[in-house]
Amino acid sequence: MRKGAKAAIVGGVFAVMVGGAGYGAYNIVSAVTGTDADSAGPAQVKTGPPSSAEVKETTEKFFASWEKGQADKAATYTNNAASARALLTDYRDEAHLTKVKITPGTPSGKTVPFSVSATVSYEGKTKPLSYDSELTVVRGKTTGRALVDWQPSVMHPDLKKGDTLVTGEAASPPIEAVDRDGVVLTKAKYPSLGPILDQLREKYGPTAGGTPGIELSIRHTDENAGDETLVTLAKGKPGKLQTTLSARSQAAAEKAVKEYSESSVVAVRSSTGEVLAVANHRADEFNAAFLGKLAPGSTMKIISAATLIDNDITTATGPAPCPPDATWQSQKFKNLKGMTPNENATLSDSFARSCNTAFVKYADEVQVNSLTKEAEERFGLGRDDWKTGIPSFDGSVPASGGPDTAANMLGQGQVQMSPLNMASVTATAMTGTFRQPVIVPQRLDDRQLATAEGLSESTVAQLRQMMNRTAVSGTAAAAMSKVPGNIGAKTGSAEVDGQEKSNSWFTGYRDDIAAAAITQEGGHGGDAAGPIVAAILRAGA
Repeated sequence: MRKGAKAAIVGGVFAVMVGGAGYGAYNIVSAVTGTDADSAGPAQVKTGPPSSAEVKETTEKFFASWEKGQADKAATYTNNAASARALLTDYRDEAHLTKVKITPGTPSGKTVPFSVSATVSYEGKTKPLSYDSELTVVRGKTTGRALVDWQPSVMHPDLKKGDTLVTGEAASPPIEAVDRDGVVLTKAKYPSLGPILDQLREKYGPTAGGTPGIELSIRHTDENAGDETLVTLAKGKPGKLQTTLSARSQAAAEKAVKEYSESSVVAVRSSTGEVLAVANHRADEFNAAFLGKLAPGSTMKIISAATLIDNDITTATGPAPCPPDATWQSQKFKNLKGMTPNENATLSDSFARSCNTAFVKYADEVQVNSLTKEAEERFGLGRDDWKTGIPSFDGSVPASGGPDTAANMLGQGQVQMSPLNMASVTATAMTGTFRQPVIVPQRLDDRQLATAEGLSESTVAQLRQMMNRTAVSGTAAAAMSKVPGNIGAKTGSAEVDGQEKSNSWFTGYRDDIAAAAITQEGGHGGDAAGPIVAAILRAGA
């Protein structure tokens, strides 16, 4: 974060060597475990949940010590004194936070919400800081004392294990990120872009022409996350950073994902690979749109269909029977409930209806590595060589034997994708050319972009026909009904162990825009992810 700042690690552990046995070591151990240092001997250990009186007493003592900057004492009221002491010390000495005032809210069982107000002071500059957090009081496993269950988020809700909290000169100058038309993109107007703007600042801030300011920030241990500014004491000069984003598309994406929890979406311009929008609506701030690693369900059938066509196994108008079930290496696969079997179906028929068994039936004719080669060599996936401008996942389609050979074709098994990957797949299927997605222009840093062979004109024509049919009269028709222009789509429902509902996947295109979305536990592809993609496609770029 700042030059020369000590980076104490949240959640760190240290060991205390104690020679011999007996109560002579009791006071030393208490500094680590949070035991009662004033006890003259072992008291009867209490069991069961802490009482409301104990919760009140523990939080009051912890808050009072925290407010006074007494890190050592405050740590003894937690169940991980070593970790608590490190962060409480940094809160005072490295973050330079003083005049701390903590106001507890109404407890809910053993959980106590509270608000914090403090002053950050550095080199003659001061600014207020306020935020809300919460803590939970638990029974100490060995001491029986009522103790704060220590989590870094107790100190600040955005702190995670390994994070540091420091004040000083920013590691990177601020940036003014602008969209493809020069519109300024801010975290306030486009909340989903918050973590992404932090990542862009970290990578491109030093070369964008700005100067650093003085800030209180969280430095995340996660290498995919940039510094998170909490308070700016002295503004730096921002450098201008060009992105490929479209303010109009981004606004539509932000609005669309808010309708469904745990949702992520990406839109790209198919002819260039430029990312037009990226949005996430999640309980955390994880950029699942770029970094998610989840089974894509039947949206994977775009690649699977291309594999069948490119390996001369069948064609869009060729046979792809849809029986009620199919068995591959002792594993039985079924279709969605209510699907009518069709032994005379073509690949286009089975694709539009998303018939699983039609693809499983061809597993005998697909070599173990056929799907992998198609994904890597033609769609540019799974080679760990994408350089989008921020951290991203390139997809994974391993050459899996056994039942997974068939399952992978259905987007289950060991296949993993993100919405970014599936938006790229759709763009490649539309144009025949793989263009690695980018969120900042390549010219900014001359980075080497990934390349792939792409698809033949014949394969593209067949994929477009099948995706158009799916959007007009197949499983994607309801979601795409109000999307104008040249359209196509594919739905997907990915089953996940331990979930009552499947993950909803959807990818589609309109003219030169391709988009893909996931809603975790959203059900069928057209139920949740479909409306998100359709909203972005309707908005255009």
